[in-house]
Amino acid sequence: MDKANLKKEVRGLSWAFLIAMIIRTFIYQPFNIPSGSMIPTLLIGDYLFVNKFCYGYSRHSLPFGVKLFSGRLMHNEPLRGDVVVFFNPKHDNLDYIKRLVGLPGDRIQAIKGVLHINGSAVKLEQIEDYHTVNDKGQLEVIPQYIETLPNGVKHPILKKFPFGQGRLDNTEEFTVPEGHYFMMGDNRDNSQDSRVPNAVGYVPAENIIGRAEVLFFSTEAKWYAPLDWPFGLRYNRLAQLIR
Repeated sequence: MDKANLKKEVRGLSWAFLIAMIIRTFIYQPFNIPSGSMIPTLLIGDYLFVNKFCYGYSRHSLPFGVKLFSGRLMHNEPLRGDVVVFFNPKHDNLDYIKRLVGLPGDRIQAIKGVLHINGSAVKLEQIEDYHTVNDKGQLEVIPQYIETLPNGVKHPILKKFPFGQGRLDNTEEFTVPEGHYFMMGDNRDNSQDSRVPNAVGYVPAENIIGRAEVLFFSTEAKWYAPLDWPFGLRYNRLAQLIR
């Protein structure tokens, strides 16, 4: 390859890299699900796009979290029920994905496994059990419910243990501070979330990365075995909206 063509190739690659970085920083960012805390909504091996512009931008929107400014620019308030990606305020280099259940000023409490918002229990409706295979290869049947939040958002949750017997089934009453949010996983007995003050606690607005919107890929294969991905493909989860 002569020098002129090499220059052209380098320029083309540079532009492609720049455009990709702009899209990832300001528009959509890919994210994969490493844990089961959001089952049944999101499964381990799901790959999704996170909307970066819907809530505005913070320093966490920038590559490597460069501290060019504080707070949020073009801030839009997240909605109760949104599935949100954020940096764990207790571990700034860890990004989490949970459902937003508490807004600033809300009083949040779990009583016998039921979420209470501002003193009122949310509505729960039991539906068909959720079937999965655990780490030992055994079939596991977990009770599943539809939870209805005060704004009408409905979403599924899992409750592995009987109500009142889960580790986080009974909590203190949390009052969400101004500029913060309360997050919970849909897999209620297998989620480290805002119910654990020392591990996550309230999530500052500045720590929010964006809203999870679209599943673009899903596989049962391990992330470190890409050659196995096609054989574990979950076809029924491709191009799904996240609710």
